[in-house]
Amino acid sequence: MHRASRTRRRGAPEVPSLCVSVPRTVRFEEVDAVRFMWHGRYASWLEDGREAMGQAYGISYLDFRESGVVVPLKLFHLDFHHPLLYGQTYTIHAELFWNEAAVLDFEYRIEDAQGLVTTTASTTQLMLDLNGNLLMEPPAFYREFCAQWRQGKAICRL
Repeated sequence: MHRASRTRRRGAPEVPSLCVSVPRTVRFEEVDAVRFMWHGRYASWLEDGREAMGQAYGISYLDFRESGVVVPLKLFHLDFHHPLLYGQTYTIHAELFWNEAAVLDFEYRIEDAQGLVTTTASTTQLMLDLNGNLLMEPPAFYREFCAQWRQGKAICRL
């Protein structure tokens, strides 16, 4: 599911963020002894959001790799607000913010079925060539995607 969202203070404030949502249910293997979602699983859940964004807009990890670029994490921040329990349904909302640098800036919100925000998070990913050198500008395919995004023509493929 795609939706345009609020703009961020940094970058180009006139360019709306891009969003995807991924519905899930807490599985038995994901909980600790007291039935709470185990904290170590949250990074994987955020990855589900990033993967969905990549597939939705043609900017997946494989798309970057085919252009000779990898996008490892630089920063990862997570705030727990309320626990999720075994069997509970929730939605991962991933939001990509405009940035003209060779980085991917994401924010995440995990909500339970009633809309209660259980978790907020953010990540920043750098763009490196296959030798591990930091890129000063994004690869051509991503610059083309950004040109479409800036014009409001980024097409969601979901």
